[in-house]
Amino acid sequence: MTPRKKRIVIITFVMLGLGLAVSLILTAFEKNLLYFYSPTQIVEGEAPDTRAFRVGGLVMNGSVKRDPESLAVEFVLTDTINKITVNYEGILPDLFREGQGIVANGRLDKTGVFQADEVLAKHDENYMPPEVADALEKAGGKNTY
Repeated sequence: MTPRKKRIVIITFVMLGLGLAVSLILTAFEKNLLYFYSPTQIVEGEAPDTRAFRVGGLVMNGSVKRDPESLAVEFVLTDTINKITVNYEGILPDLFREGQGIVANGRLDKTGVFQADEVLAKHDENYMPPEVADALEKAGGKNTY
């Protein structure tokens, strides 16, 4: 084998190895992404059934129901157009309250209820998570909930 052919073989194997490494990295990255969906997108069926994602919106006034025997909480999240019920078991952030913007991480169950693993609340009176603000703006709604 000539030196030129050896170089071509080595370069080919290096490129194949590099391509395999990049594809593995991108696959791992894709599995760990949490996409954001508004309640309207979830109602319209755009959200995945098989993987975790984020949902954000405003907690509707009068919708928070706490189980006195456990840390379970149920509330309704809205983007002023559509609503989705969220179940969460755990300690809610101190800033969680009705009428405020939140983002929850979790999955949809078979009944269409969002089972949250984590609930994130805004950190001051003037701040709303960018995803929630964009979803509300697209929905044409105002913070009236």
